[in-house]
Amino acid sequence: MSAFIDLFSGLGPWNWVIIGVLLMALETLIPGVHFLWFGLSAIVVGILVFGLNSGGAETLSFPWQLTLFAVISVATVFWVRRFSNAQGVESEDKDLNQRSAQYFGRVVVVEDAISGGRGRVRVGDTLWPASGADAPKGAHVRITGANGTVFIVEPT
Repeated sequence: MSAFIDLFSGLGPWNWVIIGVLLMALETLIPGVHFLWFGLSAIVVGILVFGLNSGGAETLSFPWQLTLFAVISVATVFWVRRFSNAQGVESEDKDLNQRSAQYFGRVVVVEDAISGGRGRVRVGDTLWPASGADAPKGAHVRITGANGTVFIVEPT
């Protein structure tokens, strides 16, 4: 174990570059766009430590390197969240994930008579359960809403 610690402490700034590459490789194995930003932060810290220690003397101690890594990591995560807000994406079809809402206002034909408030209507080539005022088979009704997968209809 002491050989590993000696190797780790002997690499200096290369530790940060190695850790950064390993984190980025981990991102490819476990996708989720989290390890990438920590890996990038580690590489940035490694480059900064290389630049600051280029004179030969160690100017940035390991605790300060950890602090710098933490600050850069938090900054990159917040920066990425700010510019990649998935909730801000607008769709041209607002009812894309609400299939029944796409049919509101459409006039359809009653396939199974609506009696006692329940029946079925044909929408295209599909039969949907419907509820509403009684209507005979073949009558035209307008879809005004939905309760789950049951259309709420009214006579036209």
